Amino acid sequence: MKRILLIFSLVLTAMIVMAQKLSCCGATQCDKRARVELITSKGRIVVELYNETPCHRDNFLKLARQGIYDGVLWHRVIANFMIQSGDTTSRHALPGDLLGEGDLNYTLDAEIKYPKIFHKRGALAAARESDDVNPARKSSAAQFYIVWGKVYDEAGLDQMQAKIDKRTNGTVRLTPEVRQYYIQHGGTPHLDGQYTVFGEVVEGFDVVEKIDFVKTDSNDRPVEDVKIIRATVLP
Repeated sequence: MKRILLIFSLVLTAMIVMAQKLSCCGATQCDKRARVELITSKGRIVVELYNETPCHRDNFLKLARQGIYDGVLWHRVIANFMIQSGDTTSRHALPGDLLGEGDLNYTLDAEIKYPKIFHKRGALAAARESDDVNPARKSSAAQFYIVWGKVYDEAGLDQMQAKIDKRTNGTVRLTPEVRQYYIQHGGTPHLDGQYTVFGEVVEGFDVVEKIDFVKTDSNDRPVEDVKIIRATVLP
């Protein structure tokens, strides 16, 4: 009987300690976000990864630690829209080479958390194949983009809502809070509810802007190569 009571006491103590840890974690440690530093040829960018998208977060951290992003180009840049990188073949690309097809041999299930997470300026999101070949909207393993976008007025957002309606059969609506953000700060609302946003820029907005407005060719590749020199997971 004493042995049973001792075992029960130990189990109960362990459960209490675990509950305390979970409670503490929920308020502090679990809310902490991993950060990755991107040293680019235009300057330093730091992105923070969302815990709400754990598969994308962990994948991005893994690739950064493996050096997958070291030396790759920002291969697709569209002014007032976004900058895209992660083409694994771009590291040794020659001038004029058509880029955008290089990737790893897997995809990630979508983790779309709209409207809590949306395409605000500075959003970090996963690239993917189009809906006609990828109806599940699975994400590219390596390719990603950072939003620059533009500031909208109400009429402009109404036009964006019309585009969203066509692409989502009317299932995604711009909420008042999201609309207000786009009016005040900008972004790319027409992508909401369709791509996984898994982080945001917390340092280096000026660098993102520099890259977003470089001169590009007819394929949206910067005429002068802009690269990620090194990606590092910050402590």
